[in-house]
Amino acid sequence: MNSLIQDERYAKESSRPSAHVLAILTVDDPAGDFRGNRSNFADLIRTGQSLGFLVYVLTVKHLHLHRKILRGYVYNKEAGGWQKQPVPFPDIIYNRIPLRENEVQPAVRQKINACRKHSRVILFNPSFFNKWELFEWLSQSKLTRPFIPTTRRLMSVSGLGRLMRKHSYLYLKPESGKAGKGIMTVKVHGEKSLPYRLKIQENKTSSTYSCSSLQKLWTRIQKQSGGEAYIAQQGIQLASVNDRRFDLRALVQKNRRGYWELTGMGARLAGATSITTHVPRGGRIEDPEKLLTYSFNSEQAHKLLQKAKFAALTIARQIERASGQRLGEMSMDLGVDSNGNLWFFEANSKPMKFDEPHIRQKSLERIFHYGAYLARKKKIKRAGGA
Repeated sequence: MNSLIQDERYAKESSRPSAHVLAILTVDDPAGDFRGNRSNFADLIRTGQSLGFLVYVLTVKHLHLHRKILRGYVYNKEAGGWQKQPVPFPDIIYNRIPLRENEVQPAVRQKINACRKHSRVILFNPSFFNKWELFEWLSQSKLTRPFIPTTRRLMSVSGLGRLMRKHSYLYLKPESGKAGKGIMTVKVHGEKSLPYRLKIQENKTSSTYSCSSLQKLWTRIQKQSGGEAYIAQQGIQLASVNDRRFDLRALVQKNRRGYWELTGMGARLAGATSITTHVPRGGRIEDPEKLLTYSFNSEQAHKLLQKAKFAALTIARQIERASGQRLGEMSMDLGVDSNGNLWFFEANSKPMKFDEPHIRQKSLERIFHYGAYLARKKKIKRAGGA
């Protein structure tokens, strides 16, 4: 009986014109609830509520496209935990399925595809990006092409050899990698008896192997990659501070008018023995202007930051256009080489939370600014079709 009363209450709440309903989509956990970054979900719920939204966590299993009332999880601060309860069908679905391996499950892919086709559903950021596809999309536009390092699929020893004749320094990255996992670098030292040097990223350090021939290098790469699809990319000599390289992290999101805007830009300084600048791999958060000023001068640093901001928005627009997906946010890694040229390395459709407080708060609010825009569009469309 209580459950029926609750269902009625939530059904009424969903019909209030002022309350947009946003569901944070994730997957079930074998333990019986849900997977994902719970502190991030709790922050989203808190921010959404302060902006007049009803927000809850919804698993793929509980997303029934033809029901008015679903079962979702709401964070109860007083009780200090998550509670499962009846919730109204969402106006907007924000995809935060945490891992690629979750997303590629047939049942999950089927539900995401059904959401994309369903007139009742507005879902954004439907999937993780594939690194190879990203570079293909960006190569289609003359505006974004100049930011791309030479990138090829790592298919054969002969293909690797051809690329190394053009570029003596390469990055090897898994097509579906995240947070620097599985990255390797290759350098050629022509005058040495073991000319090929392979560096492999581990947790916070790296290990190095020297190989006498291209074939031996290839064998070692194959062993390390474990048959996973990889791309090979021209290595860029990034600007550095005290021999430690750094890159820029941009967060771009849609605003309340549905346009891309830069939410913030940070910098990551590589760990002393790390291949990448990722914080979990030993990198450090820094102020971008400070690092650029150290490497160049204050005037050039300011110009480079403006250029990086323009590039981030141009790249985001092209990724959305070429992918054919509805996107609301992405983070991206940009590099500045020692000559002041700007390069694109990576974009992530499920950004990890930025540690810089001013970027973090703005990023939470923008999800709901864009959510409100999508909900208004949906309402206008329905009114027009009525």
